[in-house]
Amino acid sequence: MQPKHFSVAPSDYPRALNVAFERITILASGDRTGSYEIFLQEAREGSGPFPHSHPWDEAFYVTRGEVDFSIGDDQTHTAVAGTLVHIPAGTTHWFRWRSGGGGMISITSKLGASRLFADLDREMPEGPRDPVKAANIFKRHGVTLARRQQQYS
Repeated sequence: MQPKHFSVAPSDYPRALNVAFERITILASGDRTGSYEIFLQEAREGSGPFPHSHPWDEAFYVTRGEVDFSIGDDQTHTAVAGTLVHIPAGTTHWFRWRSGGGGMISITSKLGASRLFADLDREMPEGPRDPVKAANIFKRHGVTLARRQQQYS
C-alpha cells in the first residue's frame, strides 16, 4: 500500500497516551506513513523511560523545558529548548525531565514505538512503575532494558 499525504491539525490529535508518566500524542504512526513515526511528548518533572535500547533510530527536539539525556556512555547531557538529540538504533539511552517538566517532538525511523506506547498506555496506565511488567511489554516490541539500572539525576 502506498502511503497517502495527510495533515494533522491540533483539533484532529488523537487522545494522548500515558507512558512512563508522560503524555504522548501520536501525530503520525508508521502504519500511516509507511515508515517513520512522529510524536508530541509532554512530561512532568522527573518522568522518562528506564534505560533501554530498541531497533529504531530516534530523534528528540526539545520545545519547552530542560531534559537530561544519557546516551550510551553513561554521561548525562542536559538538552534545553531548541536542542535536537539523535539516538541511533541499538544505543542504550534514557532521559529525565528537569524542574517543571517540558515538551518535545520525537521522531522514529520506522514503525514500532507507536505500538509500544499504545500497549504501555493500555497495560500500565499512569501510576507506580512496575519494572517486571514493563520489561515484558518492552520485550514484545523488541526493546531491551539495560542490565544495570543507572541512577537518575
